[in-house]
Amino acid sequence: MGRRVEFVDTSVLCNLLDVPGKNQDRKNVLRALEEKRACDLVLPVTAAIETGNHIAQLSDCRLRRQYADKLSKLLELVILGEAPWVLRTVEWGESFLRSLLSGAGTGTPFSDHVMAKLGLGDLCILAERELYRSRVTGVEVGIWTLDGQLSSHS
Repeated sequence: MGRRVEFVDTSVLCNLLDVPGKNQDRKNVLRALEEKRACDLVLPVTAAIETGNHIAQLSDCRLRRQYADKLSKLLELVILGEAPWVLRTVEWGESFLRSLLSGAGTGTPFSDHVMAKLGLGDLCILAERELYRSRVTGVEVGIWTLDGQLSSHS
């Protein structure tokens, strides 16, 4: 197989940004980032939104500003395509929603995933990955996550 692409989950992004209360695995994530230099990293819309929500919920307004600025800078790197980040467009439309409802390539429908405690955000990441897989060839596509439920589908 050729190039490797990994979709970055919220659990990893929060550790990369060192978001207070969401950074318990930071050392391991930074070490793993070094090992992933050969990968293209895709930041799913869901991971950016969920990380922004975690930052918005920080009680200390100075920390809230500091980490909002860090996330803004990271998003700017994604826009610029600065390694290791790759910008990718996702359309929120019928095919995406159908993919979500059918389980995003897992063979398990949305409602059953929710019963197994796999949330809609994680399912959106799976759907983004599946859409990407359907459009490229010769690329190994995975999900970089610390979440046990999500990693079982990566």
